[in-house]
Amino acid sequence: MIRRSTVVYIILLLALVGAYYYLNNRAQPADVELSVTAEPTVEVTYLFPADKGTPSGIRVESKSGDAVEVVRDAENAWMLTQPIEVAADSASAEAAASQVTTIRVLDSEPGVDPEIVGLEVPEHVLTIKFTSGAERTVDVGVITPSESGYYVRDASGRVVIVSRSAIDFLLGLLENPPYLETLTPSPVPATETSTPLPTSTPEGATPTSENVTPQP
Repeated sequence: MIRRSTVVYIILLLALVGAYYYLNNRAQPADVELSVTAEPTVEVTYLFPADKGTPSGIRVESKSGDAVEVVRDAENAWMLTQPIEVAADSASAEAAASQVTTIRVLDSEPGVDPEIVGLEVPEHVLTIKFTSGAERTVDVGVITPSESGYYVRDASGRVVIVSRSAIDFLLGLLENPPYLETLTPSPVPATETSTPLPTSTPEGATPTSENVTPQP
């Protein structure tokens, strides 16, 4: 009679032989090259490149002739030169300058008719001066059908579509120029009125019936 331990040894031996046979005869997997598809990078283009410096002057003019312009003076303070010459609100002017640098070019429209998109006679003209001394003028047309941007003719003459929010902000300067808010004078407190002195009757004046004492 075969001992139980011998049976266990035989089973283990068969298992080892089977494992050896499997490992030596299994199909070797072919080398698989894992190709990673790189996502195409979308290059962001701005209407006013950063290499020109920061804005030092902003002028917005409408087709009707209305204009607003703010510039930095010799002391780097913002001044309003159109529609009147006066100190500008620095916070509003800085906000406008920041908007200039965020205008993104969304698409190019090389074959579009300028008249259809409001560029034959521009709806608005935007002129930006930079600290580098450069000056760029672009024509602003109408809003795109999707209402996501404006048609613009850039400084090189290309018709492009640009982001809307920054243009809206700049065009809004025409209706709300960045005037420096002046303090309203406090009302002068009312002074106590003195009791008026009685007026004396001028000499030679004829007494009236009101101030004549009747004789007994």
